[in-house]
Amino acid sequence: MIAARLDVHPEVAGALRDGGPVVALESTLISHGLPYPQNLEVALASEAAVREAGAVPATVAIRDGRILVGLDKGSLEALATAPPGSVRKAARPSLAAAIDAGGWAATTVSATMIAAHAAGIVVFATGGIGGVHRGALGRAGGSASFDISSDLEELARTPMVVVCAGPKAILDVPATLEYLETRGVPVVAVGQDELPGFYARSLGVRAPSSVADVGGAARVAAVHLGLGLGSSILMCVPVPEPDALAAEVARTAIERAITDADAARVAGPELTPWLLARIATITGGESVRANTALIINNALVAGELASQLRVS
Repeated sequence: MIAARLDVHPEVAGALRDGGPVVALESTLISHGLPYPQNLEVALASEAAVREAGAVPATVAIRDGRILVGLDKGSLEALATAPPGSVRKAARPSLAAAIDAGGWAATTVSATMIAAHAAGIVVFATGGIGGVHRGALGRAGGSASFDISSDLEELARTPMVVVCAGPKAILDVPATLEYLETRGVPVVAVGQDELPGFYARSLGVRAPSSVADVGGAARVAAVHLGLGLGSSILMCVPVPEPDALAAEVARTAIERAITDADAARVAGPELTPWLLARIATITGGESVRANTALIINNALVAGELASQLRVS
C-alpha cells in the first residue's frame, strides 16, 4: 500500500490530525520547470502564500524510496540545487520506478495527487494541468503524435479539489474539456465566465461552470466531494491581471511555438518543456513572469479554499 511509503512532515501530520487546512504542492516546477534560484524562490513563495491564507503547505517529492509529504527548507534547497538530470520525474506510470531507483524524484500532478490523497489531503494547487495535445485526436494542424496527459485520468479517479490556471494553453483546450466531461470531472472557473487562458486571463473559451469567488468554489467543492463521485473537481483561477499576457500576444506566441515544434519534429515527453521554453523566448521572458505569478496565486487561492472547505 502507498501509505506505507509515506513520510508525512510533522507539521502536516499535526494539521491533518486536528482537521486543519492543508494544501498539497507539486515539485516538478522545482526540478524541471524553472532554473535555480528562481525555482527555490517560487517554491518558497508558494508555501508562504498557502500560510498567508491560513493553511499548511505540503510540497510532495520522493527521496531514497520514500514519498515525502511536506518538505523542510533544507529539502527544498537540496531539490532545487540537485545536479541537472539527477532528479527523475514521477507520474502515475513512473511512480514505482522512481521509488525503486532511489535518489530524488519530483512529483507531477498525478503523482502528487496520489500521495496527497493517501495522506488525507483534500486540496492541491498547481500551475496548469496537462491535457490533450493538439493533433492527438487526429485534428488538423499541430503534432501528429497521440499524446494525452496522465493528469486527466488522475483527475477522474482521485477525489480532490485541484486549483490551477486551467489547462496549459499549448494544448487542445476544447478537446481537454471534452475529455474531462466524459470522465466526470467538473471544471469551474473562479471569478469569471471564461476559462482562464494560463498565460492570459482568457483565450475566449467559455468555462463549463463558474462561481463568483473562493467562497462559492469552496461550497461547490464540498458538495462534489460529499457526493462521493470519486473524481476531482477542477477550480480554474486566472493569472493576476498585472502579470497576465494580453490574449492576442499569448495566442500568437503559442501558435508560433507549435509551428516551430512541428518543423523541428519535437513530440512526446519533450514537447511540453520545448514549447514552454520556446514561448518564453518569443515573449522575451514575459510568459515566465506570468507562469510564476499564477503558480503563487493558485497556492494562495488554494489556501483560502482549504480554509473555507467543509465537507459533510
